[in-house]
Amino acid sequence: MTESPHTSAGRRPPSGGDRRPSSGSRSPEYHYARGLMEGLRRDLLTDVLAYRPLPPMRTDRPVIRRLSEPIRKWVRWLPHAVVAFGALLVLIVADAAGHLVPGLVPALAVLATLVRPVAAFWLSLAVTLLIAFVGGIGSGWPWPDMCFAAHLVVLTVVAARTRPRTAAWMWVVTGAYGMFADVVLRSQFGGSDTGPMMVTSALVLLLISVAQVRNSAEAEVTAERTVTQQERSRRTLLEERTTIARELHDVVAHHMSVVAIQAEAAPYRVENPPPELEQAFVTIRENAVAALTELRRILGVVRAEDYEAPEAPQPTLADLDGLIGNVRDAGLTVEAAVTGAVRPLPQGVELSAYRIVQEALSNVLRHAPGATAKVEVSYVLGGLGLRVLNGPARGLVKPSPGAGHGITGMRERVAMLNGEMTAGPVADGGYEVAVFLPVSPAEREPEPPGSAAGPSDTPGTTDTEGRA
Repeated sequence: MTESPHTSAGRRPPSGGDRRPSSGSRSPEYHYARGLMEGLRRDLLTDVLAYRPLPPMRTDRPVIRRLSEPIRKWVRWLPHAVVAFGALLVLIVADAAGHLVPGLVPALAVLATLVRPVAAFWLSLAVTLLIAFVGGIGSGWPWPDMCFAAHLVVLTVVAARTRPRTAAWMWVVTGAYGMFADVVLRSQFGGSDTGPMMVTSALVLLLISVAQVRNSAEAEVTAERTVTQQERSRRTLLEERTTIARELHDVVAHHMSVVAIQAEAAPYRVENPPPELEQAFVTIRENAVAALTELRRILGVVRAEDYEAPEAPQPTLADLDGLIGNVRDAGLTVEAAVTGAVRPLPQGVELSAYRIVQEALSNVLRHAPGATAKVEVSYVLGGLGLRVLNGPARGLVKPSPGAGHGITGMRERVAMLNGEMTAGPVADGGYEVAVFLPVSPAEREPEPPGSAAGPSDTPGTTDTEGRA
């Protein structure tokens, strides 16, 4: 059996009929030239009559913002006034040459840049060719005086409204027209002003393109900074939430451990408990142990590699006196006061309240050196109120720059407890942080069995009001 040449693997008969090179085998020069022509088509030949009105100028720039509101309303139309002045300049040149009526057409091309910039460029070239053919209208070939001025204005406005590549193509097309007029159409005048047109327009378009590239680079840098700031804020938020999760792990684990121990010891407190009761307590203990296991697993996910679990218990409002003492030792004058009936609160609330006061006082040390601070803790009906107020910075020490991460952490703790928080500057130049953490009666921390401590035995009931 013989194989067909068309079906044999790896072999094809040479074909002399189809030798057209595929698009992938074209030379790099071909692709480059094709890309250039495609750019010319998109910039100057596609949607020539597209309606693109010139928008008003932005009034949020630093210099314009200093102007009064009535003046800013007129400044918005400054670009339109500049274009209108360019058209007026063309009419002045035409009138000086004694050809005011023919000068209306180049001036119209200048005004057309306000609504149809690409069409205005082609109109300017067409008007130049028409007036040059008529002859005797002004001096210069192939750019009569009025057309010379009009085309420069058109190039400037269109280049400012488009992009640098469009400006380059307009300059090339302008040069091609000048060469065509000089070589093919011949000049009835002694010389040619194509050279001055090309040099002048090149300088103008180069300045505009450089300004556009600079503005584009600044816009990209601003956008990147915005994205970076957002990413930094998002990362900071995740870090704060992770820190809160680590701290609250000990609080939740403590409660679950107490539940497991009490469930295991409860059957021994009842004489001859029924089997159903024993089985219920066994189930409670198993669920508590399983919950503790899951908590440890979750903490392992959010814990960093270099994280070390604290050996001491998490702080509460009972440790607030020690915190204020440490801050006073650091040189900050602090006035502290506790109002209302002091009562035990859930450990998560007390931990969050302690951290909020700690971060607020740290911010005072960093951002308002030499200022005085006041800390107010209010036990009110339905929750706990916190207020940290500081005065303006005093002295020669400069405030440390900050990224606002402390405020982010405070807001996360308050949001976790469904509380409310306000933070901002006050009239005297200081700063205030006010927080309310709701606590329903069912959420109050139960006192240990056998504890008969009265209000005077509860930590933090004494008024810590005083100054350093």
